[in-house]
Amino acid sequence: MTEFIQQYLIQNGALEWLGVFTGILCVWLAAKNNIWNWPFAIISVAIYIFIFFETKLYADMGLQFYFMVMNIYGWYYWSRNKDKATQRPITLMHKGEWIFAIFGVIAFTLLLGFTLHKNTDAAFPFIDSFCTACSLIGQFFLARRVLQNWLIWIFVDLIYVGIYCAKGLYPTAGMYALYIFIAYMGYKDWKTIYSEQKN
Repeated sequence: MTEFIQQYLIQNGALEWLGVFTGILCVWLAAKNNIWNWPFAIISVAIYIFIFFETKLYADMGLQFYFMVMNIYGWYYWSRNKDKATQRPITLMHKGEWIFAIFGVIAFTLLLGFTLHKNTDAAFPFIDSFCTACSLIGQFFLARRVLQNWLIWIFVDLIYVGIYCAKGLYPTAGMYALYIFIAYMGYKDWKTIYSEQKN
């Protein structure tokens, strides 16, 4: 049993655990509507670029570069308000945004999925591409402070738990399982804030 634990910790080394810690912290802070989620997100993303390259989850690796840009943008967007006593308001997705998001996810999944399937040794090219597409949308709406970003994250994180278990990334799978709970709490908290904004 001791050897199994030692081997497990070696295979899932300190880098992954640091990525898990900073990843959980950034999502928890985002759910709490705290601007300091962005610097922790940047650290976590940088770590997962290496992890996903090593595990051949290339769509996820590419997604981390997008996350890096969106984290910088989100940090800027959230801090842009000149009145420090108030924060930028939380908004709702409109029908047109939902339609664009759905068609964008389908097109991106097919394009990237076929590309990875034909040209790389990617693990789960279509599922990985689908999750990547959903994450692109979710991250954009998180940065823009749109309430429904949390519903997108709950959906995609459920799928990610299965992917990371299949690849033996158990700490990461555990992190995404926790993300589901945090995203649910974030949705509830942001919904309350949205209701208070209208009063």
